[in-house]
Amino acid sequence: MATWFDGKKSFADVPITANGISTQEFLDAAEALTTLFDLMQSKAFGVVKSDLTGNIKKVRDRFLAAPAESQTLQELVVNELKTGKHTATEGLLWLVRGLDFTAQALRHNIDNASTELADSFRNAYGGTLKPHHSFVVKPLFSAAMSACPYRKDFYSRLGDDQAQVQENLNVYVAALEERINILKAFMESPQAKW
Repeated sequence: MATWFDGKKSFADVPITANGISTQEFLDAAEALTTLFDLMQSKAFGVVKSDLTGNIKKVRDRFLAAPAESQTLQELVVNELKTGKHTATEGLLWLVRGLDFTAQALRHNIDNASTELADSFRNAYGGTLKPHHSFVVKPLFSAAMSACPYRKDFYSRLGDDQAQVQENLNVYVAALEERINILKAFMESPQAKW
């Protein structure tokens, strides 16, 4: 039985070392996650996916420009800030916010089996991205939240074997949450300020 998770780079596969979170694997997993929004089958989610992919690109561009000093996301940020620039650092900040939004929405939906996806995403948006969005961007994201498919439709798109889908989703979201928490703490630290 195939599920959406099969063959995708998972956050569970992203190494965490003493120096931080592996840049290449993290970006690959983040890119794989953006395809989750295709399952929403709504153009309104294009803005969410575009936001994530744009920030992935900013971080990847820095990684490709200075790979030796960007093996972990933490090293990438510290070394970019030494140059007086912060394009990738700002990109990572927004990427973490976007991934946090996604993780919180999925976690809320996993933990509340009768809650519709739209409610979970609305709830997550209020606590993650909304405080940082301008009055121009907020309606675009609100439209996306309203365009969520029904819970049963979304889960069926994740795979036919719902027990396997739930198991994979739990592992996936837990690994994402662990990495987000590490990065949120780092992005709040003096090392990551510009």
